[in-house]
Amino acid sequence: MRHDPTATVTPLAQRIADHLGLELVDVEPASGDGRAVIRVLVDREGGVSVEDCANFSEMLSRQLDIEEPLPYAYTLEVASPGLDRPLRKAADFARFAAQLVRITVTEAAAGAPAEQRNFKGRLLGFRDDRVAVELEDGTEARFPLATIAQARLVVDPERIRQDLKESKRQRKG
Repeated sequence: MRHDPTATVTPLAQRIADHLGLELVDVEPASGDGRAVIRVLVDREGGVSVEDCANFSEMLSRQLDIEEPLPYAYTLEVASPGLDRPLRKAADFARFAAQLVRITVTEAAAGAPAEQRNFKGRLLGFRDDRVAVELEDGTEARFPLATIAQARLVVDPERIRQDLKESKRQRKG
């Protein structure tokens, strides 16, 4: 049986991310082509470059080789979290307020039907130790952070168009 590498890799990855001025978004075990994969997502304000990912990958790989915390072969992948980035921490929910989000919960949420576990709506932020979302029907639901099994940003084409227009306007002005 393979163990979850998250607990052993995360502290190493966090130290390296801090050193490089990056945000460690996630460490997630995966599999591909019959091999274990450790996928590490890093970010920074304004986004990360390929060079940022390569530097982080080289440093983490070297540290993993030295400490050998995993008793099996694996492939290390380092990438940007992408437009549909996962949200994990209270700070993530505060930072990405006003964006579209998809959330799966492990138990019923305040303001939502008891049997519903999947939600999509506009993230209102993190309030009173809960993630607040304006659902598609206009109601508000609040989720205790501990009950969120998965949360991701939803790619919003309209917001991308607005951001591109704003970026062009800033370059001209």
